[in-house]
Amino acid sequence: MNPAEPLPAASLLQLIWLASPALPVGGFSYSEGLEAAVERAGVTTESIASDWLSDQLGLSLARGDLAVIAQAIAAWRAGDLSRIRQLNDWVLQTRETSELRAQAEQMGRSLVEWLRNHEGASASHTAACAALPPTYPIAFALAASPTSAGVRDCLLAYAFGWAENMVQAALKSVPLGQNAGQRILARLSREIPPAVEAAMALTDAARQAFSPMLAILSSQHETQYSRLFRS
Repeated sequence: MNPAEPLPAASLLQLIWLASPALPVGGFSYSEGLEAAVERAGVTTESIASDWLSDQLGLSLARGDLAVIAQAIAAWRAGDLSRIRQLNDWVLQTRETSELRAQAEQMGRSLVEWLRNHEGASASHTAACAALPPTYPIAFALAASPTSAGVRDCLLAYAFGWAENMVQAALKSVPLGQNAGQRILARLSREIPPAVEAAMALTDAARQAFSPMLAILSSQHETQYSRLFRS
């Protein structure tokens, strides 16, 4: 699609739908280590929570999941199932705790079940995805691939959906007020486009998952005494 042409309404609405917190994949039930960071790493103010999520976007999401999705969309569109399995395996192998792996698997399964009841991805691709079993980045790439949207727009939708879920987690766990949450979301919205551009430029060799503090906090969250979230 020519970048100068407007995205067709059907494709735009599909991306908005996939980014929506109302999508029944369970994203609202995870904090991706943020709840443990509140408990153990001093993430107790708006400023610190904003910095934490900004770092997570740039150091974790952009270098890992967004890069995988960019490559997986191209693979789904080309019908390259071998490449899809390779990318899915990479996601599984780089989830450093049982909680983070369980999140990727549960959300992936839920999205595939959603796809079974909606037009878009072919039945054969949906079945192939279900058989992996899929992680969420791979399932999201499948859901986005039938649209006429470019890879950049698909990644923007994914990243904004992630940001909305994480801000909601911050509101509940720090806790913060709604205005604080909107300020954090505004900051992340400014930082998402360059994060997406960086992700699209990554090769397999440059893609990485190295967030040791996040992994430590996620491990600690597994035995945290009082918690609201599953990760």
